[in-house]
Amino acid sequence: MTFEDDTPVNASAPRDDRLTVAISDIAHKGDGLAVFETEAGEKKLFVGGALPGETVSIVIDGEGPSERGRVVEVLTPSPDRVEPACPAFAACGGCSLQHWDQTPYLAWKRAQVRAAFADRGLEPEVAETIATGPASRRRAVIAVQRRTGAPAVGFRARLSHDVVDASACLVVSPRIRAAMPKLAKMSHLLTFGAKGAVFTVIDTETGLDVSVADATLAPERRQQAIALALELGFARFALEREIVVEATPPVVRFGAIPVMPQPGAFLQAVPEAEEAMAKLVEKAIDEALATRPKRAKGPARVADLFAGCGTFALRLARKVQVHAVESERSALESLSFAARHAQGLKPVTVEVRDLYRRPLMGKELAFDAVVIDPPRDGAAPQFKELAKSSVPVIVAVSCNPATLARDARYLIDAGWTMGEVTPIDQFLWTHHVEAVVVFTRKA
Repeated sequence: MTFEDDTPVNASAPRDDRLTVAISDIAHKGDGLAVFETEAGEKKLFVGGALPGETVSIVIDGEGPSERGRVVEVLTPSPDRVEPACPAFAACGGCSLQHWDQTPYLAWKRAQVRAAFADRGLEPEVAETIATGPASRRRAVIAVQRRTGAPAVGFRARLSHDVVDASACLVVSPRIRAAMPKLAKMSHLLTFGAKGAVFTVIDTETGLDVSVADATLAPERRQQAIALALELGFARFALEREIVVEATPPVVRFGAIPVMPQPGAFLQAVPEAEEAMAKLVEKAIDEALATRPKRAKGPARVADLFAGCGTFALRLARKVQVHAVESERSALESLSFAARHAQGLKPVTVEVRDLYRRPLMGKELAFDAVVIDPPRDGAAPQFKELAKSSVPVIVAVSCNPATLARDARYLIDAGWTMGEVTPIDQFLWTHHVEAVVVFTRKA
């Protein structure tokens, strides 16, 4: 079979320009891995779109560190190869593994978690990967780029700043997909560079929350933008986090608690994945509270670090007092407002704090449990302090198994016990994998 991508192959190129290679594995970024001999010795090459067990004909693009293999033809296809459902798959950088059958694909994500921990000398139990479905992503970052004719609306092409049309995207919610032409209309009122404007779109209960970055709006066009946002039915439209117009407050729910997130807010992208994470977090906290010494003074308290606008904190506050810490003030304002207006919650306190520069120290970690959900870089400074603390239970949520394993090592070396790691496939058909793991302090 031939393999088409966004860079056409010169059909008249001599056959000698091509290499035939065997694919041994999928690398951590989702590319096929070819290992073969050259005159200079063994060579490793990343080959996008190839699967383990396949023999493919490739051409080599780029030089040095950017050198990659590009499939011209799949000579021996894997039995696990499936036809990608999205017409933009070959060009779009949003999905890299849509051509792989679900069973080996999910097993590979589980193996990536194992490998990340093994690199740190750790061998935890790893659960089966929790799957999510298509058309489920409620938060998407969409680029709009000017071209001759209509603007291109969608996601960046692989290894490129060019935007690939995503009007048929299979991962975003139907309402976000239907909004693609609306973003193009709004882009006509904006000024932005060659890379394009970036729209963060959140599908909320009350409509689309649309926030634009890398663009400006001339003062004389502001009223036009307000009128157009209302005409297009946006719940809210913001530019660089400044609200331009709000027809109705955007609302998402964490558990049953309504929250009005700040423009462009970070949320778990898929509600189904968020719910899976929340169940694991709540189960661990319930167990921690159940084993709390009866002699303990005062009410039970849990810290939620990198709390965002309340994904876990508000759920936990139904049962226990929560102290939420986050560097972004606007996120905590959303969390605090939701907590004040929800019924039946335990007290929720908030603290604006950069946990990289000022992690919570030992004496400040007087909690019955800690939940920590850092960005992709992990949270080494905070984990080092947690390792020295007397907190009995830590629940770590991560979007990067490599930094999770690194941070877990600090706890293990300080005598903590690591429970089962649960992978969650929040970002369908990509190489990304979330994970949740519980650590307990040895008695």
